Order: sequence, then C-alpha cells, then structure tokens
Amino acid sequence: MPKNNRPSYIGHRQRIREKFVSSGLDAFLDHETLELLLTYAVARKDTKPIAWALLKKFGSLAAVLDADPAQLVAVPGVGQSTAQFLKLIRAVFKKYSLDEVKERITIRTPQQVLDYCKASLAGKKEECLEVIYLSVRNTVMGTQVVASGLIDRVAVSPRKIVECALAAKAAALILVHNHPSGDATPSQEDIDLTQDVIRAAALFGISVHDHIIVGKGSHYSLKANGKIE
Repeated sequence: MPKNNRPSYIGHRQRIREKFVSSGLDAFLDHETLELLLTYAVARKDTKPIAWALLKKFGSLAAVLDADPAQLVAVPGVGQSTAQFLKLIRAVFKKYSLDEVKERITIRTPQQVLDYCKASLAGKKEECLEVIYLSVRNTVMGTQVVASGLIDRVAVSPRKIVECALAAKAAALILVHNHPSGDATPSQEDIDLTQDVIRAAALFGISVHDHIIVGKGSHYSLKANGKIE
C-alpha cells in the first residue's frame, strides 16, 4: 500500500510501541497505556477512541482492568476477545505480585504484603477473605480464598481457617479481605473474627501476624493500628 494511502492508525501503533521501548510506561498517561495494550488485542483499527471510551465509562486504568467482561463488551469497539485480553492483563499482574511476595526472604510488616493484597482483592465486587500462609521463617508458602460474599463469623468460622492453615502446614498466617464499599475501616465483626482466629490458631501453635483490609485506594492493618498484639 502506498505510504500516503496507509491508515493513520498504523503509524500511531508503531509510534506508541516505540515510545514504550524507549521510555517504558513511566512516560505514559492512562489513555496511552490502554492504547498500547489494545494494539495487541484489536486488529486493523485505531485504538485511541476505544481507550478514551473505556476511561470515560470506568474512570481510570485500574477500574478498566477491574471491570467485568460483560461491562467491557458494552463499550463500542470492545469484543469478547479484547475483554478477555484485558482480564488476562489483570490476572498476570496478580500472579506477578504474588511471585514477588514469595521471593522475599521474610515478611514482617504489612507493607511487604500490601502490593499483593491490592493486586489480589482491590476492585472485586464482593467481599473475599484470603489467607496468606507463612513458614517458620515467614516466607510465603501460598494463599487461599476461604470465603466470599458476606464475611462474618457465620460465613467463615475460625475453625475452618485453622484447618486450612494446618493442611497447608503453615506456622503463621495473614488474613486479608476487601471492603467493596471502598472504606477500609474494620467493622466490629472484622475485629471479633480476627480475635477468634487468633485464639483458635494459638491452640495449634499458629501465629496470626495481621489482618489487612483493602478498600478503594486505601488499606487498614489491624496490627499497625493496635488491634492485634
């Protein structure tokens, strides 16, 4: 095809990819990051309007990646394969964050696991309670979602959490759950559940290092706020 007859998006795709190669994502705005991602999922089409439409609907890059596939395909230009691609990006980020945590020698502060907590639970539409299992050296052995929906002492019992920890051969654990409302402040139920788990786990020599609650752009550590001794 003669150069003058080439669609404008072809040159734009090349330029935005070259910008990433030379500068990385630090030089990118949210819409440019989405445009770049979409060039690998949308063929023979200008991705800029799609990127702007996604940001207009969801408000931010993080919200786009957190959106359900059904919500994504409602945006003009986004098909099923593109929605699946965006969800794959989110899933890969979660796995990467977990691998980063696992590579740490020890875990002693909430900040060291916070990146994983946010990657795992931020943006979820329902409450999920996840347990991070630690070895005697405080290395991460694995994680497990033990409950989803309404998180209280009825929905998930301390006994179940301890049984899961014993099955994982964990010496210690960190509780993590999200507040879809956005406010990370713990409820009395959150505090009571934590104390019940601490007492139940202690019977088997298992320590509870922390309970981290993830909100929208915020988090709350029961340990850092004196709720766990």
